[in-house]
Amino acid sequence: MSKGLPAEPGTASPHDAEPRIHMAGLGGLLLDGGGAHFSLPLQRRVWALAESLRRAGLPGVREIVPGVNNLLLLFDPLRLAPAKARDRLLALWQDASSEGTDEGRRVEVPVTYGGASGEDLPDLARAQGLSIADYVELHTSIDYRVACVGSMPGFVYLAGLPLPMATPRRAVPRLRVPPGAVMIGGVQAGIMPMPAPSGWHVLGRTELQLFDPHREAPCLLLPGDLVRFKALEVQA
Repeated sequence: MSKGLPAEPGTASPHDAEPRIHMAGLGGLLLDGGGAHFSLPLQRRVWALAESLRRAGLPGVREIVPGVNNLLLLFDPLRLAPAKARDRLLALWQDASSEGTDEGRRVEVPVTYGGASGEDLPDLARAQGLSIADYVELHTSIDYRVACVGSMPGFVYLAGLPLPMATPRRAVPRLRVPPGAVMIGGVQAGIMPMPAPSGWHVLGRTELQLFDPHREAPCLLLPGDLVRFKALEVQA
């Protein structure tokens, strides 16, 4: 549940705005924290809400899915009435803290940029009036925060993309993007965990395996982790 929103945090407190709650089928509620920008304090509150829901042990809850400044609660409506689920969701949201720890792990992601591994890199650099080397330096200059994991197992939505790099997604998606593809789409960065179609722009490739169902922790990266890309090689 990703938002194509600017990566700059909003100025308002995450407790200032009332969340919007929408039905998602007969057994689903989507809580949207609101705001015109991605907000790290608001994201912390979403993570805290998810943890509170897990501890609450509500009957009939099937899945709790934190998104980018939102959360999806899936439940059995025969065991948990939607109105009761909504009331409980709102009550836990009011108690959820935006000041809890978000000190996830720091993970370095080695990347081969450009060439066959990153075919969109030259055009993206040219569009910004930058050399390929300067564009890669910008991409590797900051820490990205894993806002959420979703859309496919192990796919990470990374907040923090420098605003000059923000680029609309491709008008025509590629039918197959390989695993390990390091990408940008809109105002977010991401890493492809498995072969799949995508409209994101491909900058390079990492050999890290984002998802392995045989690992004790199948997803390599988790919400709250900090990611720093490192250029192993930059190909023209």
